[in-house]
Amino acid sequence: MEVTRILAIRHGETAWNVDTRLQGHLDIPLNETGLLQAEHLARALAGREAIDAIYASDLSRARTTAEAIGQAVGLSVRTHTGLRERHFGLFQGRTFAEVETELPEHAFQWRKRVPDWTPPGGGESLLSLHQRIVDTVHELAAQHTGQQIVLVAHGGVLDILYRAATRLDLQAPRTWQLTNTAVNRLLWTPEGLSLVGWSDTAHLNALAKDETSL
Repeated sequence: MEVTRILAIRHGETAWNVDTRLQGHLDIPLNETGLLQAEHLARALAGREAIDAIYASDLSRARTTAEAIGQAVGLSVRTHTGLRERHFGLFQGRTFAEVETELPEHAFQWRKRVPDWTPPGGGESLLSLHQRIVDTVHELAAQHTGQQIVLVAHGGVLDILYRAATRLDLQAPRTWQLTNTAVNRLLWTPEGLSLVGWSDTAHLNALAKDETSL
């Protein structure tokens, strides 16, 4: 059977993660904690994993995290815009609290995870995000059957991957962690994704945190 093993990883922490400020497609760099998380992750993977390729979102918080891994295992990082975070439109740059106060009607649609609702200002629906992520992972994983690859992306992307692997509905409440630089293990076959393990944070100790509301 054609199988690709995937290590799916959310980028390290940013200042906007700490502030619960929605980043979306805005290019926010890692903060000091995020850089340290990336270093711990890279050392852990270099010591225990055989990695054949590393892919990352082109946004710097994911790319920088991936580059730390690449330096540790001797691989270059290939970026792919299909691994970007969900585009949140006018929500981008606002905190969760500001969204609730300034755009209450849209905030309600967001909280309810309405699949075809699109954030105002050029945002992306959950349905569109799901299709983009599934298509991107299929494209990349199909090139590496029999191998293991790393995908470094974002909280919203990891949320979709978990749902795709467990066949959970887009509106199902989230009960799983989306911790910065946790290691999440998936298997890909031409039939789809399956879940192997989720949210391994052993390498982080006190650095692990999950602030997302997705």
